[in-house]
Amino acid sequence: MRAGQICAFPTETVYGLGADATNADAVLRVYEAKGRPRFNPLIVHCTDLAMARKLVVFSPLAEKLAAEFWPGPMTLVLPLRAESGIADIVTAGLSTLAVRIPAHPMARELIADAGTPLAAPSANPSGRLSPTRAAEVISGFEGKIPVLDGGPCHAGLESTILTVAEDKVVQLRAGALAREDVAAALGTDVAMAGKGSVIAAPGMLLSHYAPKAGIRLNAEVPRAGEAYLAFGATPETDGPMRNLSPTGDLREAARNLFTCLHELDALGLKEIAVAPIPDQGLGEAINDRLSRAAAPRDPEVVA
Repeated sequence: MRAGQICAFPTETVYGLGADATNADAVLRVYEAKGRPRFNPLIVHCTDLAMARKLVVFSPLAEKLAAEFWPGPMTLVLPLRAESGIADIVTAGLSTLAVRIPAHPMARELIADAGTPLAAPSANPSGRLSPTRAAEVISGFEGKIPVLDGGPCHAGLESTILTVAEDKVVQLRAGALAREDVAAALGTDVAMAGKGSVIAAPGMLLSHYAPKAGIRLNAEVPRAGEAYLAFGATPETDGPMRNLSPTGDLREAARNLFTCLHELDALGLKEIAVAPIPDQGLGEAINDRLSRAAAPRDPEVVA
C-alpha cells in the first residue's frame, strides 16, 4: 500500500480492493483491475473518526450518525474538504466523498499501518458478485491480486450509504445497516434516493452485483434447468438449490447471499430462480442487490 500497490482485505461487510486514497496512480490500478467505470466513485475507509474529519465536513447530524454507528457498516457521503489530499479520481469529480470506519479489526490495522485512508470498492470484477471470502477474491481475479485473508465476512452485504442534506438523512444505498435502525436511532424518518438518481455514491448503478447466470425473482418454485435460491421453506426440486436461511432469518440471509449466489453460479446454469424475500429490515438491502443483479446487463459496466 505504501508503495502505491493494491491489495484485497476483509471488512465486516465484504472484501474490499484497497489503494492509498491520496495516490491517483494507485487508485487508477483499482479501477483498472476491476474494469470499473470512472464515473462510479469509491468509498474511502478510515481507521478512526479523527482521520475521517480531515477528509470531510461533518454537520451535527452527521456527527450523531458517526457516534451511533461507527465503526460499522455505514458509509456517509459528506462535503469534501479542499485540503483533504484525496485524489480526484476517487470522487469521480464530485464535491462530496463517501467515507466509513470498518468494524473489522484487520481492516483498521491495515489502514493504520499504511498511514493513509484507503479507497476500496468491493474486491470483484466490476458489476459481478461481491466476495465475502478470500477464496472468492482469488477466483474472481484469477490469483492476480494479493489478498489478506480475514475469514468470512460477518455481515455479507455492503455498507449502507447515507447522506445528510438540510438536516435530513437520505439513504443512497441499502446495506448491512437497516434503514429502520437508523430511523430509530435518530427518532426521524430516513428518506430513500429514487432509482435512476444521479450516481452520487457506489452501488447506485441499475445493473450491478450480477452473477454470470440470469436471475428470476420472486419464484415460488424453480423451473426445469434452473438453480434455486430458497428462503425459509424449500420446495421439492431435483435441481441444485441453496437456502439463504431455512428459518427465515433476514440477518442470516444477508450473510449468506453472495456466497450462495457464487456457489450456484459456479454450476454453469443459465438461470437462478430466487424465492420471494420480505422487503423489511435487511430484506430491503437483499432485494436491492437481487433487483440490480436481475436488471438488463450494461456491457460497459458488467464485464
